Amino acid sequence: MRIIAVSQLKVFWQKYPGAEQSFLCWIDEAKKANWQTPADIKAQFGHASILKSNRVVFNIKGNAYRLVVAVAYRYSAIYIKFAGTHQQYDTIDANTVEME
Repeated sequence: MRIIAVSQLKVFWQKYPGAEQSFLCWIDEAKKANWQTPADIKAQFGHASILKSNRVVFNIKGNAYRLVVAVAYRYSAIYIKFAGTHQQYDTIDANTVEME
């Protein structure tokens, strides 16, 4: 899969250095993946939450961080929509959030 806006993740882990390694692992796994359906994501990341509009919420580093993405299965692309702490995630709507 192609990940669009990885730079947004880098900005996040520069602010939260403890998140870097976990996000790098997620990036590595996602780049190797070939997700065709939400079920493919659930098979690889059992704790991921599938939302409407092809959005997915990933728990990062034991749920300390949350990552919201939109997946364009047809184009094998993942768009970063939100990266934040669990507390920050609780203040957003994962179905509509966009990166600034």
